[in-house]
Amino acid sequence: QVQLVESGGGLVQPGGSLRLSCAASGSILSISTMGWYRQAPGNQRELVASIARGGSTNYEDSVKDRFTISRDNAKNTVYLQMNSLKPDDTAVYYCNADINYRDGSLYKRRNSWGQGTQVTVSS
Repeated sequence: QVQLVESGGGLVQPGGSLRLSCAASGSILSISTMGWYRQAPGNQRELVASIARGGSTNYEDSVKDRFTISRDNAKNTVYLQMNSLKPDDTAVYYCNADINYRDGSLYKRRNSWGQGTQVTVSS
């Protein structure tokens, strides 16, 4: 199996910035699409941004002018640069990835989730 670990969350004031990182580890063969989702209390989990292996990106309308998703394929890592943060951005942010990996002698494909990292935007 593989593991996704997020980091970079925390408490920031409105207008501040955070950079989230998500690193995949394990017997990884390749990763296609990687993305960031978020879930605020009382809300469903929603897609924030995604990026394909070739670099094409997709953003939720509310963040497209403020957030930037990127990836380092050599490090199996995806990033989310968040600028001009607003209180409405407060949520648990989850990393997601479509991963082709080796499990012993078998080759498998899995859509994996990280454990989540808390982002709180408040004065």
